[in-house]
Amino acid sequence: MSIRTGSRLVLDLGGPLLWSTCLAAHSTVPCRSDVCAAAAVQDNPWNCSSSTDGRGSDGGGGRGLCACSAYPYNPLNGQCARGDVTTTPMLANVTDGVNPLYPVAFPVHAACAPGALLGSLPSGAVGVAGLSGAPLSLPSQVAASLKVERKFALCLPGGGGTGAAIFGGGPFHLLVVPEEFGMVSNGLSYISYLRNPKNGGFYLDVVGIAVNHRGADVPPDSLALDAGTGHGGVMLSTVAPYTALRPDIYRAVIEAIDAELRLIARAPPSWPFERCYQRSAMWWTRVGPPLATVDLMLRSGGNWTFFGSNMIVQVNEETLCFAIVEMGPTPAMDESPAVIIGGFQLEDNLLVFDLEKGRLGSTGLLYWIRTTCSNFNFSWGTP
Repeated sequence: MSIRTGSRLVLDLGGPLLWSTCLAAHSTVPCRSDVCAAAAVQDNPWNCSSSTDGRGSDGGGGRGLCACSAYPYNPLNGQCARGDVTTTPMLANVTDGVNPLYPVAFPVHAACAPGALLGSLPSGAVGVAGLSGAPLSLPSQVAASLKVERKFALCLPGGGGTGAAIFGGGPFHLLVVPEEFGMVSNGLSYISYLRNPKNGGFYLDVVGIAVNHRGADVPPDSLALDAGTGHGGVMLSTVAPYTALRPDIYRAVIEAIDAELRLIARAPPSWPFERCYQRSAMWWTRVGPPLATVDLMLRSGGNWTFFGSNMIVQVNEETLCFAIVEMGPTPAMDESPAVIIGGFQLEDNLLVFDLEKGRLGSTGLLYWIRTTCSNFNFSWGTP
């Protein structure tokens, strides 16, 4: 996401704050302030020290003026560092849901980070924008500064297109057919999401997984989120490229895929994907190969469905693979999810996160209405 000319932030659904590299001379925030208290309650990774909790570095040249600090975290490589909390301007475009209207600048509080913390981030990224419900997350700060709803929408593009991140609510219009706009917010279906007490992630309450509508041999309790330890559960992620499953769950899903696609000619595995097929043996519909539908069965009833276009990735001209990977045998931290739904699976689906009501809206795959996340109109309108 572009935040000002030449500056881009990686969007992290579970991140509690904003962080970026800073100039050597930057403003600081006093330790004993409401902002620092908000920084102190951020959910830190297990290998990071806790944030200031009313303490910090001496920002007054030995005069005892305490500067608030926090612990920015790189969600791609697991590294973290301590940095000052500063105030910086952010520039965004106001929209009426159809066009951008005019730019607006507003202050945000962010943590400074050393350049080394940018490792593994995409080229040109200067930091990370956390999208959790924490007080210093981007949606919380936008809502407080601009007096809008504590809500945000993400539409992640496929195929290298341009998507959208919209803060403060809708409506949301997409170009559906030439010279006509569709208000896709009218087609949103909402479900409640779960929050992990140990991190800021968004979780789905899932009790089963099905391939082509036939259940995989996954015990319901293996997908549950433990409210006490924060372990398990099915988490949404904008930083994991593909859906990752714990080994026991992964093996059950692979066996279900094998049972359903046993007549489709296989291709050799293509790292990091294990189950691959010959491109010539698959056929395509508007929403991808019809033999590659995966359902997450929700406790509240109904399914969250991923169609072939979000489950099959073409790795070369002759090979298609299921876009799922196996987690390592040892969890990276105690609150490791059972399933991480990756960015590829979320592409071309308008998602609306309502932080006040604790619910998640989804249009489902936009291909059904012959549009994509790249079809927001970014030409300027009239204020």
